[in-house]
Amino acid sequence: MTLQPEGDPREIVGTAQAAEEKALEAALRPKALDDFVGQATVRAQLSLLLQSSKIRGTAADHVLLSGPPGLGKTTLSMIIAAEMGAPLRITSGPAIQHAGDLAAILSSLTEGEVLFIDEIHRMSRPAEEMLYMAMEDFRVDIIVGKGAGATSIPLELPPFTLVGATTRAGLLPGPLRDRFGFTGHLEYYSAGELEKVLRRSAGMLDIDVTSEGFTEIASRSRGTPRIANRLLRRVRDWALVHQIPTVDQHAASDALNTYEVDTRGLDRLDRAVLEALCTTFRGGPVGLSTLAILVGEESETVETVAEPYLVREGLLARTPRGRIATDAAWRHLGLTPPAEIPGATLEAEDRRDPAS
Repeated sequence: MTLQPEGDPREIVGTAQAAEEKALEAALRPKALDDFVGQATVRAQLSLLLQSSKIRGTAADHVLLSGPPGLGKTTLSMIIAAEMGAPLRITSGPAIQHAGDLAAILSSLTEGEVLFIDEIHRMSRPAEEMLYMAMEDFRVDIIVGKGAGATSIPLELPPFTLVGATTRAGLLPGPLRDRFGFTGHLEYYSAGELEKVLRRSAGMLDIDVTSEGFTEIASRSRGTPRIANRLLRRVRDWALVHQIPTVDQHAASDALNTYEVDTRGLDRLDRAVLEALCTTFRGGPVGLSTLAILVGEESETVETVAEPYLVREGLLARTPRGRIATDAAWRHLGLTPPAEIPGATLEAEDRRDPAS
């Protein structure tokens, strides 16, 4: 192991500083609405909701936050609790598989507490039905006993605020959606908004990055703050090892190329999907399961991880006959597209692939 000279500002942190590093990464989450970058409409609406609740001295209405992963739903739930000066309880839909699981959580809430349920669309149906009454009447019925001798005991709950987060709002049953007093949909970030996120994070991580460096990282972050912060930390690692005090565009590009993140934010899996379509199947159409086998991943991984961004970037299209690569995909891979892309019928791009 090579030791750095004592006092060298570029020394790699050891175990003594690991706690400080974790604290810095946790600090990347903004603590107040004013510090939250982007989502201007949702922020303004939430601000009104929280201010009104504080003026009335009551718990805020229940809040449903929807949108793709990594845009700040969990962070906003923490901000809601902080703005209301209330404790925050965090759980997830998959963890609540029985009505008793939910009853145990609800019965331990204190007045004004914020309950955050991530991936709320994955709760079990019995738990959902119990949640209806809890949200509307702040009451749950506990069933004691079985069969004809079963007895329902009403349990009063203190007023609380439920914050639900979902990446698939369409899977929520109507009665549950209707019980939320406020619904906010988070959109992907622009490159300029991501640069603001990165500037704030770089200041906390003590990284010197030029404006061009921020632009380079933001352009490869897929419109998602979580990815932007993750790439910034990887660029930080690369700069430390290569002893580069200031990260400019060239350094940021070299660092991200090392981690196989290309100029459009595509990673190894994204490129594997496009290369399989273009080089093996001449652009498609290809069924989802066949494509997944070719790239060595599960069908669900290809469909939920790689496909949404490729479709959004116009590099892949879903047709009734399967997935196809667009002209833009061929050009991005440096290949010449065929004169006519087979299967390029896009009118049913949201229909599930029958060939999968």
